[in-house]
Amino acid sequence: MDGNMKKTKTEEEWKEKLTAEQYHVLREKGTERPFTGTLLHNEKEGKYKCAACGHPLFSSRTKFDSGSGWPSFSDIINSAAVDLKTDRGFGMTRTEVLCKACGSHLGHVFDDGPKPTGKRYCINSLSLDFDEEKDNRD
Repeated sequence: MDGNMKKTKTEEEWKEKLTAEQYHVLREKGTERPFTGTLLHNEKEGKYKCAACGHPLFSSRTKFDSGSGWPSFSDIINSAAVDLKTDRGFGMTRTEVLCKACGSHLGHVFDDGPKPTGKRYCINSLSLDFDEEKDNRD
């Protein structure tokens, strides 16, 4: 897929593909409750992909326990994984993380993560699918 082409669907098609909870997070920029996500404590080796379109986002190699209540990653899988956008909602300024392939909301990134990146990609479990596999760098 060309890196400039977004996988687009109508909102009705997204509603048919996603669960109501996934739709709320991915398409309406919602947030799951902390410490409730199915992937929070996942320690298996593999890749995390966008639950909406399957686009690769994060490697298990960069996942860490931030104590925040959401799966956290110190880096993206590659430069074509995500888009970042300023989010001024809820009376604060944060950096929103969006799937580069389909534009779905994944979570937010903060500058309080571990070295070497110093980043904490705080991502909703509902926005992710996990493929267990030997995790070789792409």
